[in-house]
Amino acid sequence: MRCDPATFQCLKEKIAVYREFLKNWLEPSNLEKLRPTLKFQTGILAGFALLASVLLGVTNCSTEGAIQQRLAEDLAKSLEEVVPAALHDNDMLQDTLTIPSADYNIGANKTTVYIAKKSGDVTAVCFKFTAPDGYSGAINMIAGIDRNGNILGVRVLSHKETPGLGDKIEAAKSDWISNFVGRSLDNLSAAQWAVKKDGGEFDQFAGATITPRKSVQAIYRSLQLFKAHQAQLINPVAGLSPDNE
Repeated sequence: MRCDPATFQCLKEKIAVYREFLKNWLEPSNLEKLRPTLKFQTGILAGFALLASVLLGVTNCSTEGAIQQRLAEDLAKSLEEVVPAALHDNDMLQDTLTIPSADYNIGANKTTVYIAKKSGDVTAVCFKFTAPDGYSGAINMIAGIDRNGNILGVRVLSHKETPGLGDKIEAAKSDWISNFVGRSLDNLSAAQWAVKKDGGEFDQFAGATITPRKSVQAIYRSLQLFKAHQAQLINPVAGLSPDNE
């Protein structure tokens, strides 16, 4: 695996310092002087600490590339689940825009949007967002939205909700999350973007109302974010510049 130049340079400097330290410290005359003193014990500890630091840096360098590759693979899989392959012929991981999102309470001040294009035209977008106020903490999700603002798919990426109750937001546990497909700000009113217990359109779970309630609210806010930037997102040339340019 390759590590970035800055990390490699840092490792080289640490190794050079360690070699010089050992060279001086292991001089027989120096060891003879230090052996009866506290400095000798301190030097041993310092030597081991420096060695551990270098080894940790080497380990990080060797695994960083694999970790980043795995994260990219997981993200690509998530994109495939919420944006149909028929809608794009570009690499969405390499075709992104960053938009401000601090006003939408979705867990980030800026949001990376992955752009789906077919023959050069934007057909859909996809981005991650968070419901920060789930029953047991943040609920991290990803949504695909077509150029007209209709939801193509939503998936939960991670959460800490109660097993057997709140975890029904997962596609693997129930089909609840699939009820958002085709929904938009145009075909549901603001009041309908709520669970049925609150007078809305979406089911809550028996024994777990907060989890679906907060998920619905976050998905609604994600649509509001898209709506606010729709012109720039579906026509990047006239709006924001792509991140990869």
